[in-house]
Amino acid sequence: MRRGYGLSRTITVLLADDEPMLRTGVRTVLDAAPGIEVVAEAADGREAVRLARGLRPDVCLLDIRMPRLDGLAAAAELATLVPQTAVVMLTTFSDDAYVADALGSGAAGFLLKSGDPRELITGVRAVAEGGAALSPAVARRVITCLGEDRLGRGLAARARVAELTVREREVLGLVGAGLSNAEIARRLFLVEGTVKTYVSTVLARLGFKNRVQAAILAYEAGLVPQES
Repeated sequence: MRRGYGLSRTITVLLADDEPMLRTGVRTVLDAAPGIEVVAEAADGREAVRLARGLRPDVCLLDIRMPRLDGLAAAAELATLVPQTAVVMLTTFSDDAYVADALGSGAAGFLLKSGDPRELITGVRAVAEGGAALSPAVARRVITCLGEDRLGRGLAARARVAELTVREREVLGLVGAGLSNAEIARRLFLVEGTVKTYVSTVLARLGFKNRVQAAILAYEAGLVPQES
């Protein structure tokens, strides 16, 4: 179970990428954000798994393409060995072929390396609180790479969510927007424990393992609020 964080708690992050300049840039952004600390860096997936097992960070940012052990394999190992660590994949648009595979790796989100630094900070905080980090740009690419029949997928998605209650669909849409349980609770004027129950119920009814899979369905079904 993810721990809840406010600015009074420090979110620890492990950063894994084989490009030193990118690691430096990401670390600079995160270390400048209140309540976030990069506690270690790794240049490959195998080192990332080793460090995560020892440090047990709250969030692990993994590049998809790394030597020795790629990000997808590392994410799968972390899901088993350090399940309390939320994994976020760092992607580029050229990684489309890998992103769909990552949906089943246990990743809690996908962020673009070229994205807005604020999106990186928001994403790290969201997954640390049990949410999903999935930018609209990445979501659109994921949906595209999952299949060419977008109309058909949209119809199928709407049929699946039709079985949910109105409130469950509302919660699913906010999960798709990347909101944490605490943020959803504030948006809907609910107790956070109630939101956790809704999210668990929605995942179970849809047969999903994680919030990212639910977020993709929310986009396909058109449930994500436009203002988000």
